[in-house]
Amino acid sequence: MAFKPLHDRVLVRRVESDEKTKGGLIIPDSAKEKPAEGIVVACGEGARKDSGELIEMAVSAGDKVLFGKWSGTEVTVDGEELLIMKEGDILGIIEDDKAAKAA
Repeated sequence: MAFKPLHDRVLVRRVESDEKTKGGLIIPDSAKEKPAEGIVVACGEGARKDSGELIEMAVSAGDKVLFGKWSGTEVTVDGEELLIMKEGDILGIIEDDKAAKAA
């Protein structure tokens, strides 16, 4: 990929939601909402304080994240639709159940 976000921006690929509910009902495409989960594809180096000191990013490429419904700007990179957003728009990192239980 030939795109690197600047400063505290993050490039995110949306994760598609399930096509069925837990009860087994199939959700048609017209009723689906855009998912608010995604995988971080690339990150900038981080924001800077007024003093010029770098504030490291809390997320990194490969993290599964949850973000606000209206967060980010849709962009097309290499023919793929992605979101670019500020790190502050990310609500949290989603950890695997298996990894969380092992810790």
